[in-house]
Amino acid sequence: MIAPVRWEGDRLVLLDQTRLPAEEVERQYAAWSEVAEAIRSLVVRGAPAIGVAAAFGVALAARQSRATTFDGLLADLEIAMKGLAATRPTAVNLFWALERMRRSCLAHRTLPVDALKGRLLEEAQAVLEEDVAANRAMGAHGATLVPDRARILTHCNAGALATAGYGTAGGVIRAAHEQGKVALVWVDETRPVLQGARLTAWECMKEGIPHRLIADGAAASVMARGEVDLVVTGADRIAANGDTANKIGTYGLAVLARHHGIPFYVAAPCSTIDPALPSGDLIPIEERGADEVRSFAGHQTAPAASPVFNPAFDVTPAAFINAIVTERGIFRPPYDFSR
Repeated sequence: MIAPVRWEGDRLVLLDQTRLPAEEVERQYAAWSEVAEAIRSLVVRGAPAIGVAAAFGVALAARQSRATTFDGLLADLEIAMKGLAATRPTAVNLFWALERMRRSCLAHRTLPVDALKGRLLEEAQAVLEEDVAANRAMGAHGATLVPDRARILTHCNAGALATAGYGTAGGVIRAAHEQGKVALVWVDETRPVLQGARLTAWECMKEGIPHRLIADGAAASVMARGEVDLVVTGADRIAANGDTANKIGTYGLAVLARHHGIPFYVAAPCSTIDPALPSGDLIPIEERGADEVRSFAGHQTAPAASPVFNPAFDVTPAAFINAIVTERGIFRPPYDFSR
C-alpha cells in the first residue's frame, strides 16, 4: 500500500507529491516549521494526510523543545500549532488533529516532560493508524454503493496519497476494484495543479485499476454518452447540513451528475465533518497563488500580467449529494451532523 506519511527513527518522512509522477522522492523532516512548509507547498496534501502530518509536526515540536516544565513545553507547542494552523485554511482535519494533540498534552500534564514528549509521538502515530483503519472501513461501506461493471468518475486525488494510506473516495474505488466491480475509472485531470493527472492516475497505475484520464472539460461529454455510472469524490470540510468543500470543480461535477441522473457520492472520515458550521457558506475557501494558473512545471501558459482568481476549493450543496460515506457508515439526506 502507498504510504505517503510515516515516522522513521526520529523524523517524519513524506513522499513528495510535487515530484509525482515523474519521480518518487521521499523527504525527511526534523522540525515542525519544515512540516508546515511541506503542507503549505503541497509536498503533502489531502485533508486526512494534512491532519496526520500536522500531528507529527506537533510531536516534532515537542522533541525540539528545551523546556523542562509542562508550562514551558505547552508554550512551545502552542507556537508550533499556531504556525501549522496557518498553512491551509479549508481542510478541517488540520485543526482537528492539532486540537487532538493539544488535548493529549493537557491530559498527560502530570507526566515528566520527557515522558510527555514520548506520549505525544504515540498520539501522532495513533492518528496515522486510525486514519488507515477508517479508510478501510469507509472503502467497505462505499463499495456497497458501486454496481457491478461500474464506470466511476472521480475528481482530484482522494486516494492513498491524500491520506495515511488506502484513501477515502480512492478507498471506495480500491475496495470495489478488489471485489471485481470496477470496469473503468474516469480520472479528471483537475486543473490547475493536476492532482488527478499526476496523482490519481499514478495510483491507478500502481494498483492495476483500469482508468482513463480526461480533461476536466470532458466530464460532461462522457456523462452525456452514458459512460458514467456514479461519481465519487473526497472532501476537505463538510458542514453540519452536509454542504461539502472539495477541490475546485467538484461543484460543477455535482450539477452535471444531477442533470444526467447519475448518483454523486462523497467519501470522508468523520474528522472532516465540522458540526460547528451550520452550512457551507461559512467554510473558509483558500485562494492560492496566481502562478498556479499562469504556469505549470515552470513553463508559462498565460500572460504574466493576466489577473487570476484561483480558489482551491468550491462548495457542493448538500442537495446535490446522494450519500456521504464515512467510517461509521453511509449517511443520506437530509443531513444533520450537528448532533
